[in-house]
Amino acid sequence: MPKRRKGQQASIRCAVIGYGEAFNMGRAHCGWINATEGLEAIAVCDIDPARTAAAKQDFPNLETYNDTAEMLARADFDLAVVVLPHNLHAPVALQCLRAGKHVVVEKPMCLKVREADAMIAAAQEAGVMLSVFHNRRWDGDFLALKEVVDKGLLGEIFHVEMFGGGYGHPGYWWRSDKKVSGGAFYDWGAHLLDWLLNLLPGRVTGVTGFFHKLKWHDVTNEDNVEAVLRFENGALAHVQLSHLAKVGKERWRILGSEGALISADGHFRLLTNVNGYPAEARVPYRDSQWDAYYRNIAAHLLKGEELAVKPEEARRVIAILETAEKSSRRGRTMKVPYE
Repeated sequence: MPKRRKGQQASIRCAVIGYGEAFNMGRAHCGWINATEGLEAIAVCDIDPARTAAAKQDFPNLETYNDTAEMLARADFDLAVVVLPHNLHAPVALQCLRAGKHVVVEKPMCLKVREADAMIAAAQEAGVMLSVFHNRRWDGDFLALKEVVDKGLLGEIFHVEMFGGGYGHPGYWWRSDKKVSGGAFYDWGAHLLDWLLNLLPGRVTGVTGFFHKLKWHDVTNEDNVEAVLRFENGALAHVQLSHLAKVGKERWRILGSEGALISADGHFRLLTNVNGYPAEARVPYRDSQWDAYYRNIAAHLLKGEELAVKPEEARRVIAILETAEKSSRRGRTMKVPYE
């Protein structure tokens, strides 16, 4: 904890960096923070004065700044929440970590493994927390899926297919600019890979990437990205995100030694074995619990609860994203640089 409150801190004072209009994620983070016992949003920083004015209107008690360095020098806070375009995650997070602040960074953690390594090292050197906002671990469909897997209804998983997208132009904004976004795999791909690595936590021994740029040449992100992952136990996963899929498929299709599961409308179709007999069930999605992320942050910082989203886990996601693109470019399967 910051020295000024050691031993007596009742709440964590938070500053949100980035209050962009798209998706209003800065506002969303302020809301989640203020709804969590033990956390309080006290400041917002954005380079655009119009956006800090909007933050002040949304949350009148906030201090507002238009420069991160100025906020670090003047504002009295403990935790920085970085809600910026992807290419700014690492430099701004490092700036805050080196100033002795705990940091939550939006997903994806960063663009390169070397950036993730620098962020983790900076947090360790400063003795502060670093976490990544992989809030979709608490999506209703994934919570239901995890329950099925944890109960052993699929047995040993050996094949996973994951899909997202459709057919259409990706839009004209920073998320379509590869230099800023990292590419088409770095948005929903970060969610899909985080889900996958929570289902199959074993070591990934190889990644084969397939990246295509065939139609939307007025933006720089890829049109279609795919990766095939091989795990140490022999399990295989195929992940696809596309703006060229005239025919899509379900988000999830999983095969295990004792059953199978596939996404449907608001539920999973589960085929399994019960007492030696084949059985089929409809498994409803559970309610999403996105507020659980910040509840864990508060409990970790104030009560010593284990951190739910560790930076090393988020680093695994970045390593696979980076390796998939290198594999596609070189036309061969590549190992993932974990260590």
